[in-house]
Amino acid sequence: HRLELEGRRLTNDRAAQEKSRDVITMEHDLAQLEQKGHAAEMEEKQIIDKLWDNYELSRSAAQQQRQPIESTSQANRRAAELRRDIASLGTPNLGAIEEYGRVNERYEFLSGQRDDVQGARDELVGIIADISKEMEGVFLREFTAIRDKFQETFQELFGGGRATLRLEDEKDPLGCGIEIQIQPPGKSLSSISLLSGGEKAFVAIALYFAMMKVRPTPFCIMDEIESALDEVNVYRTAEYMRQMSDRTQFIVITHRRGMMESADMLYGITMQEKGVSSVLSMDMDQAMRMIGNQNT
Repeated sequence: HRLELEGRRLTNDRAAQEKSRDVITMEHDLAQLEQKGHAAEMEEKQIIDKLWDNYELSRSAAQQQRQPIESTSQANRRAAELRRDIASLGTPNLGAIEEYGRVNERYEFLSGQRDDVQGARDELVGIIADISKEMEGVFLREFTAIRDKFQETFQELFGGGRATLRLEDEKDPLGCGIEIQIQPPGKSLSSISLLSGGEKAFVAIALYFAMMKVRPTPFCIMDEIESALDEVNVYRTAEYMRQMSDRTQFIVITHRRGMMESADMLYGITMQEKGVSSVLSMDMDQAMRMIGNQNT
């Protein structure tokens, strides 16, 4: 019986030793698990701190934005790409919000100024268009009247022939040139540039008289306009001026005999004494009466 008990004791001792070894093993495993738990907590804390430091995201905010990962390697590559993109943005400007406010206020002010200027410009363009249209109408009306009077005056001065004014571009009457086409008696139709100096002067006189017929003036000063004319045309010019003298008073500066003979009053400058100029005047009507009385 004693041997049986001894055997049981030995068996129990061996079982107790095995249990002790199991307890030691479990304690070792528990210590490792606790150590891993502490490491996991530290890693979790580091991850949460990193989320906040890098992205200013709390744990709950990150959980709301989390997405399932199909491949860890692919997710890592994507994260690396995003980090590079973030790095390429550069250092954030902390005063950007205030600067945006100032710039936006300036932009709105300048935009308002631009809109005002644009509106004023459009209004001026419209006014200019209206004025240009009205000017074009007035010009064409006056041009037609002068052209008709020019034809009439040319025939009266030249004793025949034809003359006309032509717009070089009828679509742009205010910007184009004006061509003078004339045909003196016995000659072919030509441009004024092909005429002699005297003929050009005579045509210019005819055109000027045509404009005076359309728009008469109370006074007109002529400064040797007939200097290039021959004697016959000088007399014609003087006679034509006399015909127009009922509406216009002519003051003529001339040295041509035909013009002076047609004048009502003559004024001349003489120097009877050295250094002393004096004005001489003559009433042609009175002079002709005096000559007539002397002849009788």
